[in-house]
Amino acid sequence: MIEAKSSASKPAAVFTVIEKLRPRLAQVVGILGFTAVLSRALAIANADFAWLRTVHVKPNGSLKGLDELEAKVDPQEIAEGRVVLLAEFVSLLVDLIGERIVLQLVHQAMPKLSKDDLYFGKGSEREKK
Repeated sequence: MIEAKSSASKPAAVFTVIEKLRPRLAQVVGILGFTAVLSRALAIANADFAWLRTVHVKPNGSLKGLDELEAKVDPQEIAEGRVVLLAEFVSLLVDLIGERIVLQLVHQAMPKLSKDDLYFGKGSEREKK
């Protein structure tokens, strides 16, 4: 699981991160790989946020159904669900392609974000220093 210091305060930024990573990840794992990882992350996040079951990953890797939920679900719950979805997504990516590559892709997608702003949990490069 990851913690992004700034994502919790800006839940819409969670999907911006995923969208910015999509073209870079598609180069590494292909669009099918990207959609598979995002679909799996969504399925895992569904366990904690049942309302996410109405959200689906489209063949191009974008999310469908989230905008409709904003009128029906509490904004705080949406914010928490978005952060959990991002955490699961990045966690699966780390398992699939490794922490160093994920960090490199995140840095390429968002160069202003410091690597120190991300914490990948137990066993991360940061803890080994």
